[in-house]
Amino acid sequence: MYHHYTYIPSYILKNIAKSDHEDAKKIAQDTLKQGTVVRAERKDLSNKLDIATITGSRSTEIGQPSFATFGITKIAEKSGSRVVYDCEHKWELTNRKEVRGEGDPETPNDAVNAAYEFAGSVRDLFQSIMGRKSIDNLGMNLVLNIHYGEKYMNAFWDGSQMIFGDGDGEIFSNFTKSPDVIAHELAHGITQFTANLKYEGQSGALNEHFSDVFGTFIVQKIKSQTAETADWLIGDEIMGPELFGEALRSMREPGTAYDNQYMGKDTQPGHMDQYYSGPEDNQGVHTNSGIPNKAFYLTAMDIGTENAAKIWYHGLQNLFPNATFNDAYNVITTSARILTKFKKVPDGSTQVVRKAFKEVGLPRNK
Repeated sequence: MYHHYTYIPSYILKNIAKSDHEDAKKIAQDTLKQGTVVRAERKDLSNKLDIATITGSRSTEIGQPSFATFGITKIAEKSGSRVVYDCEHKWELTNRKEVRGEGDPETPNDAVNAAYEFAGSVRDLFQSIMGRKSIDNLGMNLVLNIHYGEKYMNAFWDGSQMIFGDGDGEIFSNFTKSPDVIAHELAHGITQFTANLKYEGQSGALNEHFSDVFGTFIVQKIKSQTAETADWLIGDEIMGPELFGEALRSMREPGTAYDNQYMGKDTQPGHMDQYYSGPEDNQGVHTNSGIPNKAFYLTAMDIGTENAAKIWYHGLQNLFPNATFNDAYNVITTSARILTKFKKVPDGSTQVVRKAFKEVGLPRNK
């Protein structure tokens, strides 16, 4: 399986590419074109290597037994160190410049420092709360590439590292300025090394969903927010001056994050009755993620975001590549039951999770 998990959905970029904003239009077209190139390269590399990624990566270190069984493959010890590279506005990663490594002092470049600091916060919070040792749970080093391409309107995880564009400065700003973006892309790596959810249809929507879940969880921890005080918006911090006040997604009210002349109108569903069944965006990976997103939001509002995140993290480790929404419901409710039994989450959490999923139309009768 090849990996190219982007922060900005292709349908938003396509809308910008057709807009009357001449500068942004050209940049969006270039961003889409580069995405095609990267996907082809990753697919070719994946076919040559044929490497399975789910090895020794699942964790039960938050104190609960897992109900999954899996093989463990030992690899060389790693330290979870951060290294930031400057792509110097080039598309190739071969001649990038290392600008900050683990323990190095701040640099004059704000994007370098933001990528370094936010990546450290995400890593440390997963370690302290979930007991996870970096992306692969084996101390994988965090590689962050900044200033990718010329005003590149996206960020992505490519299977081994994170890549961040600067944005056009009007519709989207620099993608390293928000901890949500870095947490979201790093979480794609965690999903790769656990459930390895296939990036299409419902499994792909779950892949995006888990990144939204852990992204918003990390942001709330960094900002000392609670479920009640958080805005539950995804991507609001990278909106440029043309779109201040809007976002990419709302976990509280899917379908309400944006409505403007450049991006179009948010079409995320918050219930299975509005499920998108078309071919766009790998069969709706960024669209239908709104349904489980709403279930997580409802759960967090009842038992708190951290408790909900623990349940979802446990569930992620017991899912599988072609998992459906019904599978996620079954696994996550089982995780809630296990964590409740071992006093890791509040009593009644299982009932809260079931109710939250019911409110979004899950499980769905076949």
